[in-house]
Amino acid sequence: MKIKNWLGITAVIIICFTQTAFSAEKKLAPDFTLKDLAQKNFTLNDYINKQPVLLFFWTTWCPFCREELKILKEKYAELAKDGLELAAINAGESSLKVERFTKDYNLPFRVLLDKDYAVSNAFDVLGVPTYILIDKKGYIRLVEHSFPKEKYKSIIAE
Repeated sequence: MKIKNWLGITAVIIICFTQTAFSAEKKLAPDFTLKDLAQKNFTLNDYINKQPVLLFFWTTWCPFCREELKILKEKYAELAKDGLELAAINAGESSLKVERFTKDYNLPFRVLLDKDYAVSNAFDVLGVPTYILIDKKGYIRLVEHSFPKEKYKSIIAE
């Protein structure tokens, strides 16, 4: 049991602290529809040609995700002011567990539920936390495992 936990934690640490290299070739983001905690649909294509979208893949059990959620909570007003739509996508957990967690954290942004990992798999998410920035035209422009700070501003300004 201890070895299994150690291996899992080690994998998360390696994934979290590794920057994902992304090719210069633009890749179109796959469309998806997920329900949020209020059971309302979020469809990526609704934002194409309107505004960029920052997807944040996370779980309640990940300590690095919790730190990133705190950062997102602090930055949310600035992100919205910059015209960026933020969607926090919980990977694989029950709506009850996620709802309790988000109430405790008092998250001001929309939380989506990817219960069966379909969207996580479509975006080739290998670990959490993972940020994916999609530009106005629907192309994946950035994949990071920590908040992209100023990087996102240059992309959305294009």
